[in-house]
Amino acid sequence: MQPALNIIGEDLKLVELQFRKDLESDVPLIRKVAEYVLSSGGKRVRPALLLLAARLCGYNDDKAVPLASVIEFIHTATLLHDDVVDSATLRRGIASANTLWGNEASVLVGDFLFSKSFSLMVGVGSLDILRVLSGATTVIAEGEVMQLLCTGELDLTEEQYINVVRSKTAILMSAACEAGAILGKASQSQQQALADFGMDLGIAFQLMDDLLDYVATEEEFGKSIGHDLEEGKITLPLIHTLCQCNDSERAIIANVVEQDEMSIDDFRAVSGFVKHYGGIAYTTDAARFYINKCKSHLDQFLPSPTLDALLSLSDYVVSRSK
Repeated sequence: MQPALNIIGEDLKLVELQFRKDLESDVPLIRKVAEYVLSSGGKRVRPALLLLAARLCGYNDDKAVPLASVIEFIHTATLLHDDVVDSATLRRGIASANTLWGNEASVLVGDFLFSKSFSLMVGVGSLDILRVLSGATTVIAEGEVMQLLCTGELDLTEEQYINVVRSKTAILMSAACEAGAILGKASQSQQQALADFGMDLGIAFQLMDDLLDYVATEEEFGKSIGHDLEEGKITLPLIHTLCQCNDSERAIIANVVEQDEMSIDDFRAVSGFVKHYGGIAYTTDAARFYINKCKSHLDQFLPSPTLDALLSLSDYVVSRSK
């Protein structure tokens, strides 16, 4: 992240201030819950992508920071909703908002952030940006439903799973990059290149999350290890394993996936299969494939420190431990 911070570090600080300013509400709980999630950490990758994309396309005016704040509003809303759907107890190493304030408050504050983000988008004054970001929020909601329908589906294919990832995670990174390009009045081909860059980067980002659920510690990852498995989420390491294992091993995995609660021994058994059949290496290779692909989309841009920062940010995705 450091090359990016060298260029947009001050702007990211302004994004934090903008976020808090935009949280103004007569309902104290809204600010309390949203600020809790905001202050719980995170590298602000999505706002950083928008700021860097705008810089890459020559934009240096005052609308990038408010728009980057909108991206973080949308992302924070999805986190609040995700944790309720997933019954999560940890987020970035601390208690999740739904653990502290309950599911009802988390959902409703998430709804506030989503609705507020649209009024903030209008303030930017670009119908093209409104189209891109409103379209992204629709796709995110579809992705959440798609993931719900895929829960516990042992025959889920890699192609089907990547489609879920595109909708649920990668689309917001793609929209952030495209919105930055629109701010910079980039050509249509450059806008598309940055949108494609964000999409492939987002896929790699999610694949590393899939991986860390099996190999990181809770302290490193910032959420419960094995939570995806306990929730019946069939992610890429497990998809690869299910294609390789024998019938008796598949039955063991199916039994764990179907249980409401998973013991540490259950997790160790399934993670052992994942490691034995190369699910970790396979997912790592897939993430690297998408990183290399995302970098190739930037070939049409001239060399610059901002371009280097975007490329470095891509490498960070596959080297992170949380």
